[in-house]
Amino acid sequence: MQLSTYIKDLLYRYECVIIPGFGAFLANYTTASIDTESHTFYPPGKSISFNRQLQTNDGLLANYVASVEGTSYEKALEKIRSFTGKLSLQLMEGSIATLDGIGDFKLNPENSVAFTPSNAENFNTAAFGLTTFVSSEISRLQATGTSTTTVEEPFLFAPTKRSQPYLKYAAVGLIALALAGFVGMKMYEGNIEQHNFAEKQKATTVLEKQIQEATFVIDNPLPAIELALTKQTGSYHIVAGAFRMEENAATKIEQLQEKGFSATMIGVNKYGLHQVVYSSHTERLDALNALRTIKREENKDAWLLVKKLEE
Repeated sequence: MQLSTYIKDLLYRYECVIIPGFGAFLANYTTASIDTESHTFYPPGKSISFNRQLQTNDGLLANYVASVEGTSYEKALEKIRSFTGKLSLQLMEGSIATLDGIGDFKLNPENSVAFTPSNAENFNTAAFGLTTFVSSEISRLQATGTSTTTVEEPFLFAPTKRSQPYLKYAAVGLIALALAGFVGMKMYEGNIEQHNFAEKQKATTVLEKQIQEATFVIDNPLPAIELALTKQTGSYHIVAGAFRMEENAATKIEQLQEKGFSATMIGVNKYGLHQVVYSSHTERLDALNALRTIKREENKDAWLLVKKLEE
């Protein structure tokens, strides 16, 4: 039967191959073994068993048949149904259904399907090329006069206890060195982790400071200028810059007011910088529209700050 070949191919790769509507072959790995009575050596392999309860189609066999024969999945299923029908008919007639290289099926007296696996195939790919072989019993020959007789001599092993105290001290020394190296490595790793954490904290602080630093840098700050600033309302502020010196912040406000912006200072941030804004808005949409215009026409580095001003 052609499907026997397909089933064998799948048993080399999978541990469960289901024949839809009939049952499933299960492959279990077995280790190498020796038959002491027959002196036969068996390589590692897979023992094949059959489970009549697993009949639900999992698509494995049908997809493999379709890919090998270059046909559709539906036609592959039809071929499998025809195959299982022939198997069932043979069993109903009391015949033995044989799958080459896999095993034989027959009905037992309880009218249940019995499976006898074949030993012709070794489905364990790791044991490829290994075969069963028989080794003759090893015996010792002892010559006496002109005749030769076979004498079985037991192998005796009498270990002698040697006193080598220096080995004990060497072992203790090696253990001490290993422990010292391990402790030293842990201390070194701990110092490295602390150093990396501290450097990471420094880098984070510097990065935050760079983000909040002034967009505009004004050299030679002018004397302080007193301005009559209007009180800003709203929680959405378009930031023009942040300045360490309050005089520079006041100069920037004057420059922006000359351009028509309702610029003002909204306080000092957590880094000690005086924040100057183009304008403040109560509605987020108005603030976004204004920010878009400012970034396009005035300052591409302007950004939106959402902050509720203190009364």
